[in-house]
Amino acid sequence: MRQPTRTRLRPVDLARAAGISTQQVRNHEDAGVLPPVPRTPSGYRAYDGTHLRALLAYRALAVGHGHPTATAVMHAVHAGDTTRAFRLLDESHAGLHAQRLATDEAAAALEVLAGAEPQAPPGPPLSVGELARRLGVRPSALRVWEAAGLLAPQRERIGRARRYGAADIRDAQIVRLLRQGHYPFARIRPVLDGLHRTGSPDALRAAVAERRAAHDTRARAMLRGAALLHAFLEP
Repeated sequence: MRQPTRTRLRPVDLARAAGISTQQVRNHEDAGVLPPVPRTPSGYRAYDGTHLRALLAYRALAVGHGHPTATAVMHAVHAGDTTRAFRLLDESHAGLHAQRLATDEAAAALEVLAGAEPQAPPGPPLSVGELARRLGVRPSALRVWEAAGLLAPQRERIGRARRYGAADIRDAQIVRLLRQGHYPFARIRPVLDGLHRTGSPDALRAAVAERRAAHDTRARAMLRGAALLHAFLEP
């Protein structure tokens, strides 16, 4: 880790360099993501280049890895436990790789679902509980998807129980796969609308492409965070 430089920096200097407020600088200090900050005889904080590099590294790491991981990494670094810091970063990279694989698997399954004619299972339309078991989700999830406008099951005349036919089941399968890929409802709705209106999976492919682009954006952020962390660690 670099030794502190002799140039004293004010909170506003760090704030301007990082594009944040002076209060956020103090918040980061309180959270332990900066090295200990000495005080002048008159009680003012005496930041220096080391604190600035730590702040920039933390802010960049948070973009790619999330604030909890970035905070844990900086805590480990300041404690002298770089091995733990590297392990935390490795776990985060592994998580992104797992998300990429899940996106690939979901994309392949979705193409099959979108291109196939909905097939009803043997017997009458499924109840909410039966469909939930079939998908491996809670019945409450199906109700939430319906409230979001993603599903529109038929209702029985007596009792108003939900009944899911072939098209409903296909839609629910698509929603489940997309939700597993962390797609928000706002991105799922156009996919289903496109399938219902034209039978085209183009909106589905666009959603998958958007998800893959998000993975790449996060990977770039991770790379930038690694570079700034390296600049902080190396003398």
